[in-house]
Amino acid sequence: MNATTVAVDLAKSVFQLAVADEHWKIIETQRLTRTQFERWFLNREVNLVIMEACGSAHHWARWLNSLGIEVRLLPAQYIRAYVKRNKTDAADAAALLEAARASDMRPVRVKSVEQQALKGMHRIRSLWMGTRTSRINALRGFCREFGIAIPVGARTGVEAISRILADPNTAVPDLIRGTAKLLVEEIRLLEARIAQLERELAAIAKFSPACTTLLSIPGIGLLTATALVAATSGDVSHFKDARHFSSWFGLTPKEYSSGSSRHLGRISKKGIATCACC
Repeated sequence: MNATTVAVDLAKSVFQLAVADEHWKIIETQRLTRTQFERWFLNREVNLVIMEACGSAHHWARWLNSLGIEVRLLPAQYIRAYVKRNKTDAADAAALLEAARASDMRPVRVKSVEQQALKGMHRIRSLWMGTRTSRINALRGFCREFGIAIPVGARTGVEAISRILADPNTAVPDLIRGTAKLLVEEIRLLEARIAQLERELAAIAKFSPACTTLLSIPGIGLLTATALVAATSGDVSHFKDARHFSSWFGLTPKEYSSGSSRHLGRISKKGIATCACC
């Protein structure tokens, strides 16, 4: 069987494969478990594997690369337009083959383990920051219900709430005061964890030449520098020019144009050609 290309619709435990020949014609389909999926590639000669740049895609891409197989990851948001009729795993796999043939479809670079670990650290920090903000807002709301106005600002607000809860003559009733103090303690714990994570990021940046270069640019701080390195590994040579890079970075105005009428709006995120897990 002359199979040159395989499109894979990834999942947690079931993988849908569409096998195509050199003319991009589907000659075989497979629905495999995780174990069968690994064994299938070990027993086949495949030139190219096409997958969506979604969850676990970079892991499988690294594994397939170790077998000497070329992998092309395509932006997930652009594949939907190639799905025919109803959405199924088989239709998604076939859509990957069609999308891969588009000359303007730019693949996503396969990320290393270190890049994904660094991105994971940023995700964890964002989760902690979101949790901290929600706890502060909850405490503000509780205080407002008892006629207490909390000043603007996260740090200022937490300090004011702590003083109010510590005051025995406060308007906050005893019934909720103990539980509210637990929320303040949770906020303090989150702040300590965030500070520790940022110290770890600073240590990583110190030994990264790319981060050091980025930090020398006015306006770029620790979080931006490490996030850029996590996304690009510090190598932007695959961008054809600076405008291409700025478009990928999201510095693209929203556009609504037709005929001779052209309207450019605010800067949007439509220039980014990768998904959240890329």
